[in-house]
Amino acid sequence: MTKERSDDNPQPPHEVADRIWELAEKIDIAMFTTWDGEQQHSRPLSARVRRGEHAVYFLVDAEGGKNSQVEHFPAVSCAWADNGHYKYVVMSGSARLSNDREKIAALWSDFDKAWWEDASDPSIRLMTFTPDQGELWDSPGKTVALVKMVLAAVTGAAPQMGDNAKVNL
Repeated sequence: MTKERSDDNPQPPHEVADRIWELAEKIDIAMFTTWDGEQQHSRPLSARVRRGEHAVYFLVDAEGGKNSQVEHFPAVSCAWADNGHYKYVVMSGSARLSNDREKIAALWSDFDKAWWEDASDPSIRLMTFTPDQGELWDSPGKTVALVKMVLAAVTGAAPQMGDNAKVNL
């Protein structure tokens, strides 16, 4: 695993990777971005983050446009944002669609009832995202960020808003 780092971000790559996976799991909803050959398409999806499996799973409908986009162009990205705390994560990698009924049942939660009656609904598909790279923007929080922005405005210096790091996952 390699990490792009600057002098103000001394975190080792494994700590950056740990934080990326941690924030992705905590934030939950990801903007899942695909390519159709002409343009990108993003949509919010509930992420089932499983670092131990090196995967992020999404339950999707069999009829979704993203399915054919992933089939033709499997390179995708997922972005998570916690705007209230100024924490952001992006992962890029590849996705594939399957009809793995056992995994769908294992991932099923009561929240999924908003879209399907139960885990046995034949229209549910499993989108498996395998990340290759990740990037993190991790601020110390809203209050500290606001103080730093005010200080930067007064002094004319650019604010140091927190850690930014990239790693191969």
